[in-house]
Amino acid sequence: MGRAMSTAILAVATIIAMPATAKQADGMTEQGKTAEERAASIVDAMTLDEQISLTKSMSGGSLLDLGIPLPSFIPEAMRQPKPDGALGTAGFVPAVDRVGFPALHLGDASLGVADIGYLRPGQESTALPATLSLAATFDPAMAREAGRLIGAEAFAKGINVMLAGGVNLARELRNGRNFEYLGEDPLLAGVLVGEQIAGIQDRHVASTIKHFTLNPQESGRFVYDARIGEAALRESDLLAFEIGIKRGKPASIMCAYNKVNGAYACENEFLMRDVLKGDWQYSGWVMSDWGAVHSLKPSIDAGLDQQSPQDEDYFAGLPAAVKAGEIAPARVRDMALRIVRSMALVGALDHRAAPGGVIDREANSAKAQAMAEAGMVLLKNNGILPLASSAKSIAVIGRHADKGVPIGGGSSQVIPWGGVYRDAPGANPLSALLAPSYGLSSPLKALQAELPGTAISFDDGSDVARAAEAAKKADLVVIYAVKPEMEGIDHADFSLPYGQDAMIDAVASANRKTVVVLQTGNPVAMPWLGKVGAVLEAWFSGQRGGEAMAAILNGKSAPQGRLPISFPAGAEQLTQKAVVGYDPAKQRPLGIGVKYDPFPIDYVEGSDIGYRWFERTEAKPLFPFGYGLTYTRFDYGGLEFRGGKALSVKARITNSGDREGIEVAQLYVAPPGRTHRLAGWAKVSLKPGESREVTIEADPWLLLSYDEAGKNWGRPRGEYRFFVGKSAGEPMLTGSAVLTAATEDRKR
Repeated sequence: MGRAMSTAILAVATIIAMPATAKQADGMTEQGKTAEERAASIVDAMTLDEQISLTKSMSGGSLLDLGIPLPSFIPEAMRQPKPDGALGTAGFVPAVDRVGFPALHLGDASLGVADIGYLRPGQESTALPATLSLAATFDPAMAREAGRLIGAEAFAKGINVMLAGGVNLARELRNGRNFEYLGEDPLLAGVLVGEQIAGIQDRHVASTIKHFTLNPQESGRFVYDARIGEAALRESDLLAFEIGIKRGKPASIMCAYNKVNGAYACENEFLMRDVLKGDWQYSGWVMSDWGAVHSLKPSIDAGLDQQSPQDEDYFAGLPAAVKAGEIAPARVRDMALRIVRSMALVGALDHRAAPGGVIDREANSAKAQAMAEAGMVLLKNNGILPLASSAKSIAVIGRHADKGVPIGGGSSQVIPWGGVYRDAPGANPLSALLAPSYGLSSPLKALQAELPGTAISFDDGSDVARAAEAAKKADLVVIYAVKPEMEGIDHADFSLPYGQDAMIDAVASANRKTVVVLQTGNPVAMPWLGKVGAVLEAWFSGQRGGEAMAAILNGKSAPQGRLPISFPAGAEQLTQKAVVGYDPAKQRPLGIGVKYDPFPIDYVEGSDIGYRWFERTEAKPLFPFGYGLTYTRFDYGGLEFRGGKALSVKARITNSGDREGIEVAQLYVAPPGRTHRLAGWAKVSLKPGESREVTIEADPWLLLSYDEAGKNWGRPRGEYRFFVGKSAGEPMLTGSAVLTAATEDRKR
């Protein structure tokens, strides 16, 4: 079955707090002490100044190293010389050698090892597909493997803290960073981010989970006030974090730039003191996003433990505040203890990361390709795919398809093995961050390698008439469409840039045997959908993206991805018809140097994000959450279920086609008076004619609702409607079960 990494049944049922490693289960370190004991002995041996030194990181690299003029909007923190002992990463905390505590080298991000240091030759890493692509696999085991790959490469480069674990839910479908996150559903996002985090920490590298919370857009991200009710917040964005934290046990959590209900996230008492460290009993440390701190005492009192690099250094006043009695020494000890204990728990004190480690580029590149194939989603196919061997000529059309595949830009941008092509005139190393870049995995060359006996021509699509003429001369057309995404930049709409929508329409009018391969980090509009023969969403496909797309198109690997994010039919279906605060003049890479006046965003959808909003408003999206075609057909039958104290559903899945394939059966449950929510899924690989019974246990967390008045979680007795389907919009088997009342104390 191609190169799919997970082909056996994978039933995701009750989501429990799984320890990231065996040692985390009992808190033991290799010295025979508990992590608590070892951390306490180290911290208590420190002076107050040494404890304070852990509470602030500095930039671990400097753009001065590039030797080029820097734009005026580059922050002062990125203009300072690289500190002694730093590796060039995003953040650096000097070692406390006297007590044996190592330096912290904090590196970006979730798609591989990416950092300021990567702008220098020799700093490439394995570029994984977009995290949104990982979400499309619906595969926790693959997320764990992705984390292990990231952790191993970070360790080999000397990095012991990864700024990974992005789990902001997709409330804004034009957000420039959605490619870094895991879609719109809290269960799917929480499970997969937890596994990715656990995988990183399996390799003795600490991981964050971020950005805490309600940080779903780039426009005005430093100043906007996200407004939402407590119950809605706990049932959606906070739930994704809660599941991810309980499952992956991240060493750190990164608080966001924005305000939440009137208070900045990094000095928000409700988020950090009451929920995170109170209700959830989180034992790791809270670091700020870069530049997200606005105070000293209010931030520390609310629960912030570490200030990350920024121009205005509030934590410089910490020694004086302690001396004046404004902040207790015990609070400083707690801040330091959380950092040291977290590093002990992941094994980073016993296994010291150091530069110069061995990285198996070939093996990791092969894994990246397998992940890319598993995440690609077939959206339409009238039988044109897999590519017929009878096609004697194929016209490949698309911007830079002869050179490579787009890479998401910003702090998570990974420079893959082999380097990049930069879509900017007069490119210099800084343009890797400030302009769209393409990893050098050519879709054109990969398809030529897959089909050596087929005549394959190329046109970049920049001239519509020329592209249409090329299409007329070919038996079949493959268009590689791109929409770059970048931190700091949102989109005004869902159209494809560079005039690609008009080009696709003209090409499909000239040749109906047209396949469109979308390389995007967000949903896009498809005004040409009715004219083309097939559409494959390939996302940002990483290290060997060209090869992965060719394998899917030619049928060597079968599509198995499912949409982790709804594709709307238009902006009129959304709660916000335009990105709130969007200003085309302020869309700048990384968002640095941009000034916004504060503004509110009211999340009127509450916890009904994405597919739940479509159900609530009875709107039909272009493609629903969970949707994805295969090269075969699957039938559903034999529904059985059990209610009472829990909900368990059985179904028989049959492959009624003539090819082996993978189905993702999804269970959606609606508590009384509420919309349906994803409560579990089963991923099963079946040969032609094969049937298999799958059991999906509804995750008990998703059956609960939060009662703001009682400040607790409860499940009322009543009838719970459910369906097992191919997507949120395709119920195949429906039923209802009576469940007993239940309450749950989440303070555990």
